[in-house]
Amino acid sequence: MYKIELKESYFPSQNDAVIRDITVGELLREIAETHPANIALVDISENGDVNKSWSYSELLSEAVTLSYSLSSRFHKGEKVVVWAPNIPQWIFMEYACALSGIVLVTANPSFQSKELKYVIEQSGAVGVFLVSEYRGNKMEMIAKDAIKGNPKIRELIDLDNRKALYYEGEIKDNLSAVQPDDPAQIQYTSGTTGFPKGAVLSHKSLLNNAKIYCDRKRVNENSVWSNFMPLFHTAGCATGALGCLSAACKMLLIKQFNADIFAKLIEEQKVTTCFAVPTMLFSLLESLEKKPRDVSSLEVISTGGAPVPPELVKRVRERLGCHLLSAFGQTEHSPMISLNPVEASFEQIVETAGQPLPQTEVSIRSTDTNEVLPLGIVGEICARSYAIMIGYNDNPEATKTTIDEKCWLHTGDLGVMDKDGFIKVTGRVKDMIIRGGENHFPAEIEAILVAHPAIMQVAVVGLPDEKWGEIIAAFFTSETSINTHELKDHCRANMSPQKTPSIWVHVPDFPLTGSGKIQKFSIREKYLNGNYGKTL
Repeated sequence: MYKIELKESYFPSQNDAVIRDITVGELLREIAETHPANIALVDISENGDVNKSWSYSELLSEAVTLSYSLSSRFHKGEKVVVWAPNIPQWIFMEYACALSGIVLVTANPSFQSKELKYVIEQSGAVGVFLVSEYRGNKMEMIAKDAIKGNPKIRELIDLDNRKALYYEGEIKDNLSAVQPDDPAQIQYTSGTTGFPKGAVLSHKSLLNNAKIYCDRKRVNENSVWSNFMPLFHTAGCATGALGCLSAACKMLLIKQFNADIFAKLIEEQKVTTCFAVPTMLFSLLESLEKKPRDVSSLEVISTGGAPVPPELVKRVRERLGCHLLSAFGQTEHSPMISLNPVEASFEQIVETAGQPLPQTEVSIRSTDTNEVLPLGIVGEICARSYAIMIGYNDNPEATKTTIDEKCWLHTGDLGVMDKDGFIKVTGRVKDMIIRGGENHFPAEIEAILVAHPAIMQVAVVGLPDEKWGEIIAAFFTSETSINTHELKDHCRANMSPQKTPSIWVHVPDFPLTGSGKIQKFSIREKYLNGNYGKTL
């Protein structure tokens, strides 16, 4: 933990980490040479058993073989879409593309034709690598429809067809020189507030961010990381996969989160760490209540994407016996910006997303003047570092809006900073609710509501109102019955009256992005259409 006393909402870059000029391929070769026998990748079956594992030496061999094949079919800098769940071939493609200078474009396996078509066309991809079907989604059929009439697409390859995947083409500029600042991936933003943009991320930004983040959460070569976050998202293929690479540790690759399977893996595989959103952790705790397991191997779990209820932190500490560290990041920053250190207090973990990571400046700025604000005043969270994206793919206007002339990344998130540099996220700029001319920040209200023992998860959104312009609505899940009088009393006891929601809606679940974030624009649309939840 940094011992620092700030005078304004600006946290200077801390130099207790080295930024390396290195590519993904170079680091893979380095780790394979220094830790050849360490287990790198374990493919976990649907029922939680081990299918197959690869050492770092074997992973390099697989990646190099595939990279030569890809380089015989694609030129450096060309883009290919990988459209698949968490399977080993996804990881092979990640490293093979990196070795050959091909840009990997990620896509959510749940996409339908219109969504996939957008990613393929907007990225300018010339190839699509996929599985034929996943969880009822007819992916091959959808992909054929999505590429219809697209003259740029040269290949549509089934990742399960090894012969097709590894075949040799006729291009002869094999394994062109790759530089650290070259683009490695295009990651499309989660779409919590609307249409996605493609963030172009470099080798250098992805690798260094993953290593620095993992160093703070004390991942080392003896760690066992359970990776069930989707590989199409930076939490899966960057923080997870590249973080494990930087530590030379074991990664368990899991297609989709299942609490019972996760509990089994913790016991059998001696899992030490993972990244999990709060919903997943609640499910894990419920699973362990039904069937107790030995979870003593757990050391650190990092979380983010939603407020962390105090009750969850308590239960994780008591039942799992490990640290639960809240974080903040976004795709455009490769992705992590801040993380609570293990020394953080209970209050800091619950109320904040930690201090900025090394080599990262963070400031809270006025949304009107762009000036740095005093401590404790809500403004836009901005970051400046090695990890900022190259830009949005083929979208210079959006890039200019997001990265200002002084190279500050404007995250679109609102927050405050205290004198110790801990950041509290209070909402999205676009999510800010303006009721009767007064600004209200959803995350602030959510943080109060999740402290109520009956509420599991909550999302606060603004709804249109003729009198006030907008009114505050709280959508929540709960395992026990609860009345609005009790909730209103809880709000009044903990914050000013005007922040108390006017509308209370009990919902069975939330619409989520592929990375587990709540889609507030979808909540608003579904409620206004009259088919979502029970209004109390």
